[in-house]
Amino acid sequence: MPAPRFDAPATGSTFTLETIGHVASDYPDKFGIPRQPGLAPSARAILYLAAPFDDPLAVEGLETVTHLWLTFIFDRSPQNWTPRVRPPRLGGNQRIGVFASRSTHRPNRLGLSLVELIAVECTPRPSLARAPIAGSRLAEHQSRVKLHLRGHDLCDATPVLDIKPYLPWAESRPQADAGFAPSPPPRHRVTFSSAANDALQRHDDGHSLARLIEEVLAQDPRPAYHGSSSSSLARDDSTRRYGVFLRDVNVRFHVMEWDGDTEIRVETIGPR
Repeated sequence: MPAPRFDAPATGSTFTLETIGHVASDYPDKFGIPRQPGLAPSARAILYLAAPFDDPLAVEGLETVTHLWLTFIFDRSPQNWTPRVRPPRLGGNQRIGVFASRSTHRPNRLGLSLVELIAVECTPRPSLARAPIAGSRLAEHQSRVKLHLRGHDLCDATPVLDIKPYLPWAESRPQADAGFAPSPPPRHRVTFSSAANDALQRHDDGHSLARLIEEVLAQDPRPAYHGSSSSSLARDDSTRRYGVFLRDVNVRFHVMEWDGDTEIRVETIGPR
């Protein structure tokens, strides 16, 4: 059978994409963001659509949908790319092709995230409102349409290019082969010091924040070369301290590993 013929379009192969909105997120910084959506169900976000895409007619019927595909830009990743990358799940110095991975270092820096849609909020005209996402750079934003999301993996202020409803009957394939990532990443035990617990008690949204911290840290957000899959460096990391920004706080923690067990200990929770 002859191979299909491809004729390049006369207009060329360069396309212009326009941002339709930005996300206000619980993740102010790249470090600590789950490597896939859905791994931290307590993570909240609000997608503010930008004019002229914030027409309430554009989201008519979306209130009947529970999950969305968001196409976005990895705007904080380098614009250069390489044909081979090192996915964190592989560990060590193992590399695979960029198109066999979900690396952020891609030719067009496009990302795809499956998120839960909590509510669709529409107003007849743009109004300057404060978002209930503590610490977001988009805490005040004008938009006629706001989509309230949960379980995402998007950094604060991420530009969004498109929205599509998720169709489970067409897009769910539980028996598909996922290559080097056949199952979710392991989850580790997370404990809180008395100082961290006191800080949570004083926080306005301490209960929700505690759930988010546990969900994020249980996945061990350390760089892959510090993780348990690397060399002897990972066997005792208790002296190394890490910090991750979540919402409006700085969470300081360290990791203890012994006999194959990993415990992540939250030491302090302070202002950013």
